[in-house]
Amino acid sequence: MKFKILIFSLLALNFISCKTGTLEPAKIEGKRIAIDKSITPDSSIENFIKPYSQHINKTLDSVLAYNPIDLNKSDGELNTALGNLMADIIMVQVNPVFKSRTGKEIDLVLLNHGGIRAAVGKGSVNARTAYSLMPFENEVVIVELTGNKINEMLSYLENNRTAHPLSGIQITVNKNYKIIEATINQEKIDPEKTYFVATSDYLQQGGDNMNFFKDPVNLYNMNYKIRNTIIDYFHKVDTLKTTRDNRYIKIQ
Repeated sequence: MKFKILIFSLLALNFISCKTGTLEPAKIEGKRIAIDKSITPDSSIENFIKPYSQHINKTLDSVLAYNPIDLNKSDGELNTALGNLMADIIMVQVNPVFKSRTGKEIDLVLLNHGGIRAAVGKGSVNARTAYSLMPFENEVVIVELTGNKINEMLSYLENNRTAHPLSGIQITVNKNYKIIEATINQEKIDPEKTYFVATSDYLQQGGDNMNFFKDPVNLYNMNYKIRNTIIDYFHKVDTLKTTRDNRYIKIQ
């Protein structure tokens, strides 16, 4: 019993001392250290990294295919050769994977103009080219949309008036950018039907205000980065072949 009283007394004294002690805020001082040429390189670290750096550069710079013309995303008002190539690559590379998993096929592809981050110059193309085009980690997803949602997509394109990469769909607009005709697989959009649209996970979540991609009938994650589809396509072909065409055009 005496032992318990002693313990209680010690705790009480400790509580009182904590209450009456002077508290001071901790002082934290920061110092900015510039990373510049004044810092002497550590040769042991450089020597350790060097073989890995050489291997990565060799992989990135190895020639995969040839591009016969300069490509950039500004060579057309509503469709561009580079944008068409990007969308067609998704169709070519992802559709077989999607079909093998689901037994279904992609109806169309829609990416965003702003997602193309570089031009592709005439000459050899490699993995570094793909990283320049698509430096982000975006992956391909397939969204199943109703015909009404497809019409919302068309309204977005009508108002946006931008050369977003498209494949599998043909759109004709008048001089005021109002849609005259739109067909998928050479057929008019059916409000009672659903369509499988390949896009990026960024756009599916409403990026670039493409809110029509939200809340689809079904969503399929392909676990296939857009950048990797480009690299795989470069491996597959000898020469890039793409052009501006009539997939999205304006008539007077």
